[in-house]
Amino acid sequence: MTELGLADTVGMLQQPGVRTRHSSSGLGWDRLYLSVQEEQPYRAAFDPAPTHLLILHLGGPVTVRRGQGAARRSRTIPAGGLFLQPAGRSLAVELGGRLETVHAYLADDALRDANGGRPVELSEEFGAGDPLAEQLMLALEGAVRSWEPSARTYADELTGMLAAQLVRRHSVATTAPPPNRSWLSDRQLAAVRELMEQRLAESLPITDLATAASLSPSQFTRRFRASTGQSPHQFLLKLRLECASRLLRTGSAPIAEVAAACGFSHQEHLTRVMRTRMGTTPAALRRSG
Repeated sequence: MTELGLADTVGMLQQPGVRTRHSSSGLGWDRLYLSVQEEQPYRAAFDPAPTHLLILHLGGPVTVRRGQGAARRSRTIPAGGLFLQPAGRSLAVELGGRLETVHAYLADDALRDANGGRPVELSEEFGAGDPLAEQLMLALEGAVRSWEPSARTYADELTGMLAAQLVRRHSVATTAPPPNRSWLSDRQLAAVRELMEQRLAESLPITDLATAASLSPSQFTRRFRASTGQSPHQFLLKLRLECASRLLRTGSAPIAEVAAACGFSHQEHLTRVMRTRMGTTPAALRRSG
């Protein structure tokens, strides 16, 4: 799939008063475009977008008006408030003050997947409170701000969780699919593990892992967790640490080369993860071997 980017925002983030801090541009994300920025007061109308837009207000309170004519509504939104614009609908909006925001532009495929392949109609909202959606948005912002290529699986998991929360809490007359408690078969789990081991050094999207198990991304993530007790990202990180530990104990390659071979962005990344997860460092582990 093609990476989502500015073209999928129908000009909202290309206004003169928008100063972007960081975004997912260039990271290869195909189901979500995330951007963090400062916005100056504006009044504008936008054409229907191909993506669903969720905005998290990092500052506030600020007055926002949406709609036109008799349908125009006004609300003062505090920090932590959400603004939701479904795909395929035009938008007239006025921002009454300077504001720091996180924008998440979600592909419709992500919502359909979270709803068992069925269409999803989201409601138009502004000022809504949703602590889980807020935390997922902040986690995605943190992933972009401190991006490591090895975190691609983690970012995909967060995207799937955000899509599922929108389906559960912010859809119109949509029945969420019943919980799927199935596990992966031994053959599926073996295929997924083999792919992880083959591509330890690469950025590994959830979609590739799901394809190996012949499942949709949301089905795969649920069944993988049910089968292993871990998310795909946690399991992959465990494999990467096991690989690094083995190479450090038995080989003499520089630590930076070991880090790269096992899917860590650089030596400092490996050191940080190993210290957090194992209570040791690559240098100490090498000496102990």
